Amino acid sequence: MDHHVKDIALADAGKARIEWADRDMPVLASIRERFEREKPLSGVRVSACLHVTTETANLMRTLQAGGADIVLCASNPLSTQDDVAAALVLHYGIRTYAIKGEDTETYYRHIDAAIAFKPQMTMDDGADVVGRIHAEQPEALEHIIGGTEETTTGVIRLQAMAADGALKYPIMAVNDADTKHLFDNRYGTGQSSLDGVIRATNRLIAGRTVVVSGYGYCGRGIAQRAEGMGANVIVLEVDPLRALEAVMDGYRVMPAVEAAAFCDIWITVTGDLNVIDHDSFAAMKDGAIICNSGHFNAEINIPRLREMSVSSREVRPLVEEFTMPDGRTICLLADGRLVNLACAEGHPASVMDMSFANQALCAEYMVSNAASMAPGVYGVPADIDKGISKLKLETLGVKIDTLTPEQAKYLASWQEGTI
Repeated sequence: MDHHVKDIALADAGKARIEWADRDMPVLASIRERFEREKPLSGVRVSACLHVTTETANLMRTLQAGGADIVLCASNPLSTQDDVAAALVLHYGIRTYAIKGEDTETYYRHIDAAIAFKPQMTMDDGADVVGRIHAEQPEALEHIIGGTEETTTGVIRLQAMAADGALKYPIMAVNDADTKHLFDNRYGTGQSSLDGVIRATNRLIAGRTVVVSGYGYCGRGIAQRAEGMGANVIVLEVDPLRALEAVMDGYRVMPAVEAAAFCDIWITVTGDLNVIDHDSFAAMKDGAIICNSGHFNAEINIPRLREMSVSSREVRPLVEEFTMPDGRTICLLADGRLVNLACAEGHPASVMDMSFANQALCAEYMVSNAASMAPGVYGVPADIDKGISKLKLETLGVKIDTLTPEQAKYLASWQEGTI
């Protein structure tokens, strides 16, 4: 079976970790059991470009149980867990192209291998496969019925394509499901980003000033977790409504250049480019640590940082220290790539349980409905979203009330006013 992984001898260790994660993914496991019986994806070729982690491996197992034929490649050069990639090939028979630390040429060669599979469905995290198909390999569109997208950055790119009339097939925005962004983005990114910073630096968070660029669900999660660990949090925003929300949540809000003077640790989660740039580098205090938890490392203007510095050195694995002309140092983590995946293990399995349940069920939905869906970006159907919520509550042993017929009727009526 064709593949490209770092070391197939790592497979047994990867299998053990995949099984460990599976213990905390009961919703996905229940879907896998049904898929095994019903085979809703029988014969469907799926090219998935996702972070190759233990949680992703359990999604691949679920799609495979449903009958899908899968190729998996990495959606970020530093997010691959090499033992997991090896296990997917050796123990689960899934063609996998992913090596942690792969260079840009190898990264796109792996994506091309996924496209060469002639997929009927794409499953993206950042829209790199979709973008490459449309821009450079449009012949692959002949076989594709639809796709899914996992992350905010990818959804933004796809919406831009759709607005330009460039998107040629329907794609479901898994990221926008409530059971994804309300939990994965907030609790997953919040915990895993701080985990990545701590593993990379071994610095105490308490008493530090943590600057968070962006106050979407990911930024909210990071701010909450940092505050909970004793940090003083500053939020940076360009949206006045979100900035106001951050103020009302108790955080300081100010322009980036002002925040740079206070910053001990700076984490970006905006999905935009050059969020940390020349003026901020010039204003930063000595020893500031900067990192990114958005999808692409464009959020930090790394070429500008290199131009401004007089030297750089690796002081710890994935920690590059830049010395400025005035003697100040700025430390960049993981070359600006996803700090939660490059320096840690990404989101905990229990939260990815819901995200990947959405992926599996949206793949099933796409197979059944793609023929009637025009090219465009689609939301996750409400019944899928609520169904996952119910399953998750059941696995947690949580019971909730239900409306009485009288209550349901009252909520659905307009005739009754003040009694």
